Amino acid sequence: MRFKNLDLNLLAALDTLIRVRNVSRAADEMFITQSAMSNALGRLRDYFDDPLLIQVGRSMELSPLAASLEQAVRDIIVRIEAAVVSTPSFSPEASSRSFSFIVSDYTVLTIMPPFLQRLEKLAPAIQIELKPQQNHPHLLLERGEADLLIAPEVFCSTNHPMEPLLEDRLCCVVDADGPFSAGVISQADFLSAGHIVMQPPNGGESFAQRAFHHLGIKIKIEVTTYFFTSLPLLVRGSRRIGLVQKSLAQVLSKIDGIKIVELPFALPALRQSLQWHSYRTRDPALSWIREQIHETVRELADGGAAQSPDSAT
Repeated sequence: MRFKNLDLNLLAALDTLIRVRNVSRAADEMFITQSAMSNALGRLRDYFDDPLLIQVGRSMELSPLAASLEQAVRDIIVRIEAAVVSTPSFSPEASSRSFSFIVSDYTVLTIMPPFLQRLEKLAPAIQIELKPQQNHPHLLLERGEADLLIAPEVFCSTNHPMEPLLEDRLCCVVDADGPFSAGVISQADFLSAGHIVMQPPNGGESFAQRAFHHLGIKIKIEVTTYFFTSLPLLVRGSRRIGLVQKSLAQVLSKIDGIKIVELPFALPALRQSLQWHSYRTRDPALSWIREQIHETVRELADGGAAQSPDSAT
């Protein structure tokens, strides 16, 4: 099929070439030969009268025109993919579709185990891929590289639909034999103590850091780590404080040598949301997956874990 004399089959090749910036890797990703991909690049260069990819040393860089086409072409591909994967009906027990989620290790440890157990009973052939969060995680949704994002609502995009999933509170984890093991931390002790915080590996701030900055509270950060679940282990045997989500702290409270202590400050609740691309709103399979996540959270709330929005007060 052609549009304005452009073979639309070349759009997929252009999207892949722009993204990976390597002819050989683009060919591998599209399951074609390197010569076929080189031919596609040649035809694209002829059509646009532009080099598109420029060899710079051992790597290839985008031409200004290719850079300007990147988002528009990706948007077209995402629209097509959404139309192709969506079906009028969905039978979970018979489906073998694959879904990818962008989640933090907090979500992996607290929500994903019961969710996957639920899915194994209701839709045993469905495949789930868990991807790590990054700075501006909604960009993976916009590029069509993930189906769902589970993240604090402050990190979600205003350009795509989202719905509240749960509310959680932050608490402190400390060494069970340390100076704060009595169970109460004063504001003065909290501010003078050393802290271990989760620092996203590719920049940005955690929810806790944003909350403290918003309130004008400055803590003394002595150690940073790139995943939440390491915090209880890192405070063990030290005089430091770690800030974690309460439901996660409860899961990890079985670790010897740590204790959960309440914060001396009133911080806003952590509101986790579910977000998906606007093109996928009418996908019945994704709607079903979202409902199973909500059901999982409701069951966890009934068991005393983080609250679902329906039960939060």
